[in-house]
Amino acid sequence: MEKAHYAMEAVIDVLSEYERERGKPMPTLNHAIIQANLIFALKLQYRQQYSIVSEINLTMPIRPDTVPDVAIYPTLKIDFLHDVTSMTAMPLTIIEIVSPSQSDAEILAKFERYFNAGVGSCWLVLPSLQAIAVYTGIGKYQFFTDTTTLTDPSTGINLALTEIFV
Repeated sequence: MEKAHYAMEAVIDVLSEYERERGKPMPTLNHAIIQANLIFALKLQYRQQYSIVSEINLTMPIRPDTVPDVAIYPTLKIDFLHDVTSMTAMPLTIIEIVSPSQSDAEILAKFERYFNAGVGSCWLVLPSLQAIAVYTGIGKYQFFTDTTTLTDPSTGINLALTEIFV
């Protein structure tokens, strides 16, 4: 039992402050570029219909809270006098960009939590494949490659993937 405790301490010591604070892997350059491209493309086409939010803490019904890469909400009104650090209302869509250290099981467990909390769709962005899988439930997804147009049936969003993987 004592050895397991020391092993856990060693793993915790290796995690960066970012990873400890947010509970997710440190983003890579590809991750950052794709996240910026997604936000730009979504805001360009859908800023009147939706609020596109990056790196916002979500207060989940069952702990722990989570910080998705991008969240899509119905249009939110900005209140500059009363800011929030965590959203209790779940977004319509969550976008997660896979990091090299994340496992499929870890991401699908996250998606299950999102769907159970009322999120309508989850996008799984796969940088190495230049593809996005749009989930509308666990085991229910459509796969889009970089030469196709993504369609999210829960929001009606259509997005050319050539804009994302450039």
